[in-house]
Amino acid sequence: MKRLFPAPLLSVALFVLWLMLNRSVSAGQIVLAAFVAVAIPVLTRGLRPLPVRIRRPGTVLRLVFAVLADSVVSNLRLLRLLAWPSNRPHPPGFVQIPLDLRDPNALAVLAMIVCITPGTSWAELSLDRSILMLHVLELDDKQAAIDHVKTRYERPLMEIFES
Repeated sequence: MKRLFPAPLLSVALFVLWLMLNRSVSAGQIVLAAFVAVAIPVLTRGLRPLPVRIRRPGTVLRLVFAVLADSVVSNLRLLRLLAWPSNRPHPPGFVQIPLDLRDPNALAVLAMIVCITPGTSWAELSLDRSILMLHVLELDDKQAAIDHVKTRYERPLMEIFES
């Protein structure tokens, strides 16, 4: 049964969505909806992330608040930079951050955190997943940027996903 329906909720959602988008419950549309509901989850099985077991819910909350605070501070810095571009104190740059994080789900969360924080963007992840290249809009101290990512994001993600 798990082979035919690897993601039962996704299958149900696809079935219903197909019928809603076509605005028909004719026999042909029901057959097509059933085909889509079975075929897509089976074909995309390899793209689904590994199952996640959250180990430290308190750490999740602390990480959420840290990301929110960092996002607000980054938004204010970006606003200052856009309002007064001539007062840019530091040039942009790239930082290579050595990662101890290996869990694919944790790396995906780290990518989302970096992408929602204004002024930073995920540039590259090495093939062995040991080095993250990060672009920072205002880079004054590379080591400070490395320490910030490792302590504020990587360490809590390791507690959540790997411990």
